[in-house]
Formats: sequence, structure tokens, C-alpha cells
Amino acid sequence: MRIGVDIMGGDHAPHEPILGAIAAAKELSSDNKLVLIGDETTIISQCNEQGFDHSVFEIVHAPDVISMSDHPTKAFASKQKSSIVVGFQMLAQKQIDLFASAGNTGAMLVGSMMVSKTIPGIIRPAISSILPKEDGGVGIVLDVGINADCKPDVLQQFAVLGSIFAEHVYHVKNPKVGLMSIGEEPEKGNLVTKEAHQLLKNTRGINFIGNVEGRDLFNDKADVVVCDGFTGNIILKEAESIYYLMRKRNIKDPYFDRFDFENYGGTPVLGINSSVIIAHGISKAKAFKNMILLSKELVEAKLPEKITEALSNAMIGEKIEDNQ
Repeated sequence: MRIGVDIMGGDHAPHEPILGAIAAAKELSSDNKLVLIGDETTIISQCNEQGFDHSVFEIVHAPDVISMSDHPTKAFASKQKSSIVVGFQMLAQKQIDLFASAGNTGAMLVGSMMVSKTIPGIIRPAISSILPKEDGGVGIVLDVGINADCKPDVLQQFAVLGSIFAEHVYHVKNPKVGLMSIGEEPEKGNLVTKEAHQLLKNTRGINFIGNVEGRDLFNDKADVVVCDGFTGNIILKEAESIYYLMRKRNIKDPYFDRFDFENYGGTPVLGINSSVIIAHGISKAKAFKNMILLSKELVEAKLPEKITEALSNAMIGEKIEDNQ
């Protein structure tokens, strides 16, 4: 397995991504090769500073950087020697099995759509976030930011994507799928959620348990929570703020410690033909290490193949065709 890691992306690059790669390399078996994409001189120098043999990695020189302030589409087209563009080129040529970055999120999504492309039938890809459960398990919420406005059939597809992700990466058997709304009753919610509820009731291959409310996010009512990206991003940012408030007030609690995003590393772009992980721009070494370890799980899960199969069995083909 060959995992490509963008060393130049993120607020703390290249130092923290390199430290994370070193830490991950110490835990991965020899048949998992880390391919570091970035400025070669910097990578070698920082490995030497850490007393780590840089030959453990394959280094691909990519001196340019797509900064967080760059326009995603323009930068992707103009900065052909940037770590993000080189990473997607390698992914397209099957020189790596997965590409991971904490760089410009917009550019990562442009690469996902333009280079990797969506799985046939997928209307929009999604990104998710982890919900730490009271019982020690984890839940998944999607979308959390790239689809602020969604039609009912898009939410239906998110349910399929999230269910596959939960089952094959986090090993949740027959994951319970809930639709975020303002009440448990099917008739509660806005026009989109009401219609989405009806679609989800008739979607084969998922364990739809009905509507869920905000108070159900961290209990065991649902394993996958489906919502539009506007709502999901608010949920994500609120969860992060709870964690930071606890830290600021010096409150230590094992459960709330699990709200630290660095424990999970990053999130895959679900619904595209290859494996891509996006990490938080403020990620440090711990997050990069966990992102790389998650990468191994994602490649082994073969999510694109499972998603393709699930779409053909979910009775949503006619709805997809109506919207293309």
C-alpha cells in the first residue's frame, strides 16, 4: 500500500506533517509505504533533525504551495508543481493508493471532482465528522460543510455513503441511520427533510430509524446522522467549541477528551472514485499521524467499490437520473 501525504499543506506545514509521518511510519508495517509530497530538501533536513532515516519514505519533490488564501480552482490550474496538484496526479496515475492533506480544502475538493471524479450516480460527494458516543463508540454525521444546500435525493445518498463508511471503516454492524430534524415525527421538519424522510423509508440496504434531534447526537439512537452541510458544519463547530471551552476552564474529563479532532486525523471525501482524506488546517503531528493510520483503513475498506455496489441496490437509480 502506498499512502501519499501532502507535506506542504496546513497552518503548521511542513514541520508538523513531517513529525506526524515519522510517528506513523513507526507504527505501520513494512508493506505500507509513505510517499511524502513536498519540498525534498526540507523533508530530508527535518528528518535528519529528528534523527530519522528519510530513506524510509519515498519523497516526491513538489516545491510549490497552494495557500489557504488562494482561489481553489485558479490555483489548482496554475500551480502544477504544488503538493496538492502533484498528489492528485499521482493518485490518477495509480502511483499512490490514497492522498491525504491538511491544505486548502477548496483545492482538495476541486482535485476530488476534476481528477478523481464522482462515482457514477453520485450527485454530490460529502465529508463527515466523528461524533463521540456516551457508550464509548463513535457516530458519524454528514455532510459537514461542502454541501450547504441539499435536495432530498442528495440526503438519501448521504445516508448510503455514511452507512457504508460506518460499517466498513469503523466496523459498526448494521449502522442505524437517522435524519436530523426538529422532531422525531415524520411530518416534522422543513420541506426537504420531510421528502427525504419518505425517500429514506424506501431505500434498501440501510437501517433507517427515522428522524433524530440535536439531543440525540451523542447517545446511541443513531450511528449515522444525515443532514445538509450548513447544519452539519454548525454541529461540528459547536462540538469543537465545547472541547475548547473545557480545556480553557481546565476541566478534565475522559469523555470530552474524545472531542479533540486530532484523535481522528481527518475525513475522507465520500462518493468519489479514489481515496482522498482532508484534515483540519490547524492539524499538528498527532492529527497527521492519525490521518495516516486512518488512510490504511480506508484503502483496505475499498469504499468506492462498495459505494458503487450499494447504489445499484438502494432503489435510487430513477431518482438519480431525474436530477442529472
